Amino acid sequence: MSAIQPAPAAPKAGLFQRFSRGLPRLYFSFYVALLVVLLLFAMAVLQSWGRSGGPLERSNATLSRVMMNVLAPLDAPHAQQQAALEKVAAGLNAHMTLYTRDWRPLAVVGDLIPARHWRQRGITGPPPESYVRLPDGRRLLSSEPLGFIRPKAALQNTMLMLALVIGVAAFPLVRRLTKRLERLQQGVESLGAGDLTARVKVEGNDEVARLAQSFNGAADKIEQLVGAHKTLLANASHELRTPLARIRLALELVKDNVDPKRRAGLEQDIAELNDLLDEILLASRLGALTDTTQYEEIDLLALAAEECARYDEALLDGQSAVLQGDPRLLRRLLRNLLENAYRHGVPPVHVTIAAQAGEKHGMARLLVWDQGPGIPEEEFERVFEPFYRRRNTRDNSGAGLGLALIRQIARRHGGEARCVLRGDGGSSFEITLPLPSNR
Repeated sequence: MSAIQPAPAAPKAGLFQRFSRGLPRLYFSFYVALLVVLLLFAMAVLQSWGRSGGPLERSNATLSRVMMNVLAPLDAPHAQQQAALEKVAAGLNAHMTLYTRDWRPLAVVGDLIPARHWRQRGITGPPPESYVRLPDGRRLLSSEPLGFIRPKAALQNTMLMLALVIGVAAFPLVRRLTKRLERLQQGVESLGAGDLTARVKVEGNDEVARLAQSFNGAADKIEQLVGAHKTLLANASHELRTPLARIRLALELVKDNVDPKRRAGLEQDIAELNDLLDEILLASRLGALTDTTQYEEIDLLALAAEECARYDEALLDGQSAVLQGDPRLLRRLLRNLLENAYRHGVPPVHVTIAAQAGEKHGMARLLVWDQGPGIPEEEFERVFEPFYRRRNTRDNSGAGLGLALIRQIARRHGGEARCVLRGDGGSSFEITLPLPSNR
């Protein structure tokens, strides 16, 4: 029997793990998308401004040309440069400084307005309110505004501040939306983990709120259905056991008047019905979402030895494997494996137990096989389905719940049950159960 794939591990709790399976969280995706849109918008505006030139940009270029026409030429003497600058500053009550391309003063009216890199040398003076770069490379600084101050830079700064303000303001809005989605996710996980009373708070009147309402409605229906299912099973088991007891009593009263062969058949039918009721009730309890398993320390080898002693030709081999488990359920697991081997296989039945070490915790490995032909590989998964019966087997009795219970018990203990192929072509049942950590 080739190993079936184990059930997928439950997702680890941890608030979506910041990045679930390598993908950003939802609110992070929303936020990045918003910032990208803002960035593209700002780039589009700046690109359009740079290509066509807005009114501010054109006025600044015009002012630069006017100033060049009014001031003395670049190669004019210092006196001429000074006279032209004083003419420009007349009546403005402004401090002005005219610099060359490499920031050497050509003319000064009032106090020297220092260049930016001069301030690092301790030179102080009035701050410039206007900065005009002439077409020939000269630079004019004024303490009074002469026009618009570097409109392109002002636009860039404005767009940057706008994007920053919108980005900061949008974060709590986006986070509030995704917080509600995270609470909804936690409610779904709680419901899946067995808490049938899990509900989520309905906030707002949007799609997320309607989704929360739908979840709460579905959780109500699931809780009602599970409750009705449990009640039905409990009542059905009680009602069925009563007529079974009456039939058994009636059979005892008339056993002398009934053919022994027929009486034996009736007794076997009653026993099978009683076993079926036990298995259905146990399967229902194991299928319940809440874990009521009573765990204690058990040596799987000792438990297997007790069960093998009840059967002829049951060969046990292996090593001690101490684990935390429910002795009643693990005993039922071993008994069902042995019963299945004797009912459908060929003795002797072999049982081996091994303890395998692991990085975090070890695993106990239980193998059971017989001398029969085994199970075809295409049926490895189906034999664990409830009420599934294989055709053309030596014994077709039983309800078909034994192997389903084995898998449920193994999974309730954090393990797995599967069919695997043996080296000789036969098949065996493999049960893996976690061992407690040594740490």
